Amino acid sequence: MIFDPILDIFRGKAVTIPPMDGALKPNNALEEAAVLLEADAPDNLCGNGEYLFYSTGGEVIGIKAGADAKTGEVASFDVPVTALAALPGGPLAIGLDDGRLVLLSDNGDLRELAPPAGLKCPTALAFDGASTLYVCQGSARHKPSDWVVDLMEKGSSGSLWRYDLATGKPDCIAQGLAFPYGVLARKGEHGVVVSEAWRHRLVGFSGKGAASPAPILGKIAGYPARLSAAADGGAWLALFAPRNRLIEFTLLEDSYRADMMREMPRQFWIAPALSPQASFLEPLQAGGVKTMGVHKPWSPSRSYGLAVKLDAQLRPEASYHSRANGRRHGITAISEFGGRTLVAAKGGNVILDLGATPGGS
Repeated sequence: MIFDPILDIFRGKAVTIPPMDGALKPNNALEEAAVLLEADAPDNLCGNGEYLFYSTGGEVIGIKAGADAKTGEVASFDVPVTALAALPGGPLAIGLDDGRLVLLSDNGDLRELAPPAGLKCPTALAFDGASTLYVCQGSARHKPSDWVVDLMEKGSSGSLWRYDLATGKPDCIAQGLAFPYGVLARKGEHGVVVSEAWRHRLVGFSGKGAASPAPILGKIAGYPARLSAAADGGAWLALFAPRNRLIEFTLLEDSYRADMMREMPRQFWIAPALSPQASFLEPLQAGGVKTMGVHKPWSPSRSYGLAVKLDAQLRPEASYHSRANGRRHGITAISEFGGRTLVAAKGGNVILDLGATPGGS
């Protein structure tokens, strides 16, 4: 209502978050899923038909398709890998925590792309054919590894770029995005779809020039991460953490939040997390206290595991969960590969196999 901002001064502002219901009804599908492999904070799943790629720290690992699947290091860097994109018959695009963007050819040659002025935070990459690469910059102020700082500062300095790979020229599609963390090129009115983490939504762009974001899916119950195409014409959306009333309240309290960031170690901030609590010093809400040794699955949590299947109109149609009492949290990437749906639980240190791909061959 028009008078709400004025009335909030006297009555206080209600902190509400969307419930997980309907297609997002909680279950234990991620906890019960088979483990493809264990890895240290696996991230950035993508495939080129022959290989599935993922990152762990500064390494890019490839897994060969087929029954005789082999795993091996594809590339190694002195900083964490923060984004990957693969293209059948094309190079592997790699984003790094120091802001670099590189293309890795089949024969191992590295070609560094000239970054646009100020590019320092590549969070997601997507090819659109062999000549175009879309790049999400999460923040103009912070590195990808400092994402929690950008959230606590309520950052909205992210941007979307399009690279012409023939010329190496980058063009800015959009600015003022609140940590774009996933990008998907697809056919239709919105040729480029971006997940905007801090605004909990998906937005679309034509991809043909600078434009304002068109809302596609809003009021998501978590922080969206990477997007990937599904065989049935839909898409997969990874959510790396849940929305939480205590965190939402902290984001409203500027003075308190500034003091917290200045005086407390980062791992103890009231902020989303990729993995379950490991220290008694971490913030805890009353509903999350263990009773008689039992951690309630519905308790408020800073971390969670959630993979969402979207239909062709990018509406949620199914979801796979690891709840508050689970361990497979921090879902950052999903990929269909070899007729299976694979999920990277960065906070759970595993890549999961959800089984046969819906609509796949």
